[in-house]
Amino acid sequence: MREIFIERDERLLRIAIKDNNTLMESFVEENSDEPKIGEIYKGRVKNIVPAINSIFIDIGLEKEAYMYFSKELKEEGIKKGQEFLVEIIKEPINNKGAKVSKNISVPGRFMVITKGSYGINYSKRINNEEEKLKISNIISPVDGYGITIRTEAVNASEDVLLEEKIRLLRVIYEMEQKLKYSLNLGKIYGDNMILNRVISENLGNKCKIIINNEEDTKAVKEALAESKDIIIEEYKGTTSLFDDYGIEKEILKLRHKKVALNCGGNIVIDKTEAMYVIDVNSSKNIKGRSFDKTILETNLEAAKEIGRQIRLRNLGGIIVIDFIDMRDFSQKAIVMDALKDALKEDKGNVKVFPFTELDLVQIARKRRGKSIYEYLEEGCKRCNMEGFVLKLSYIEKLIKNEVIRAEKENSIKSFYIELDKNYEEMVRGDIFSFVANINSLKNEIYLNFVDGIEGYKIEPLIFNSQKENVKNYKINAYEKYE
Repeated sequence: MREIFIERDERLLRIAIKDNNTLMESFVEENSDEPKIGEIYKGRVKNIVPAINSIFIDIGLEKEAYMYFSKELKEEGIKKGQEFLVEIIKEPINNKGAKVSKNISVPGRFMVITKGSYGINYSKRINNEEEKLKISNIISPVDGYGITIRTEAVNASEDVLLEEKIRLLRVIYEMEQKLKYSLNLGKIYGDNMILNRVISENLGNKCKIIINNEEDTKAVKEALAESKDIIIEEYKGTTSLFDDYGIEKEILKLRHKKVALNCGGNIVIDKTEAMYVIDVNSSKNIKGRSFDKTILETNLEAAKEIGRQIRLRNLGGIIVIDFIDMRDFSQKAIVMDALKDALKEDKGNVKVFPFTELDLVQIARKRRGKSIYEYLEEGCKRCNMEGFVLKLSYIEKLIKNEVIRAEKENSIKSFYIELDKNYEEMVRGDIFSFVANINSLKNEIYLNFVDGIEGYKIEPLIFNSQKENVKNYKINAYEKYE
């Protein structure tokens, strides 16, 4: 059974997907004004630079967006000052603004409608001609719009398909009205974009959705009112939803480069400036078997796990896999099939290339938002930003989970916390915010900064003798920490 967990707090929206109790995919979105993939803005052409085939668009934010100055746009005679709708297709990176497209699209559960495209297209997973014919008899083309039919549409009724088509066209019409009559540039469509996308792309016949937020629960129930086989629950626990279901620990493991395989081998995932590199090792899987059989077994299990890790970590761009060398071409074919099978559920744009002469496999995966590392980690200030440490905001979330659990289970109100010295300057600069973020304004907190620990340590203080031993580290959130 598929389970979708949705957790929202004041900083982040996080979504995790489990299949048969195995974590398969995770998504994170920051609560910020930064443009996100799929959002649609009213924009105005600020500058056209033919030399680099780029058009720069003011979308009402500090950074201008940009788009490719295509042959079609040149023929259209696009001009400076012209206003139109644009869709975010690539999020801003560093000092570079968002990349946008004039071909806006609105996704639903059963189809995606794109303005400026034509005809009816089908998901690659719909390969039955009878099913295509059935849908084409229900969904007719719309002039000036392309319709992409999703896999879920195969099992949907005629009324449901037509209702969604009308609803999506109405959304586009309303956006066009806002373009005409709104005086301001800025976002006009895309609130809860990641939530809607994940829900529409990942529902199965039997699915349970658990949500920690009343507003999101209501929105999801309304969106899925016609879906009778889907269970939707609002989480009422006092601790974090992800912590309570063991998801937090699994997400934290994604920082580790090495992933153990059941057969005794492992894979190692490294990030370079240009790509991700995944190395497959036999490690302990060497006992009592033929060499070729051991290699095939390890590579097959690695292929399956690599598919999962790519989705879990949201790895994008170029990914290079170094499988254990295989001399038999038939074995390479088996491993390649296993890798493609592991990636078939990936909703991203993924292309797998054949084995090279050096026995490497290359994968190109279109970036969809940020990788998990970008949400969990930040540059290490004490090592000139050459390494990475857990983000302070994420450490605060983890500490908060432990504080709430200790309060609930044992009514503990005093805690000794050790943080790595990398965080000292940030915490000292705003001690009140740190204590508030760990849910401890009414607790006794003893805080110490030390070298060489992985993030933090926390110890509940039950006895007075424990407090006496750390009394020099007691802090007052309402006074400047010195």
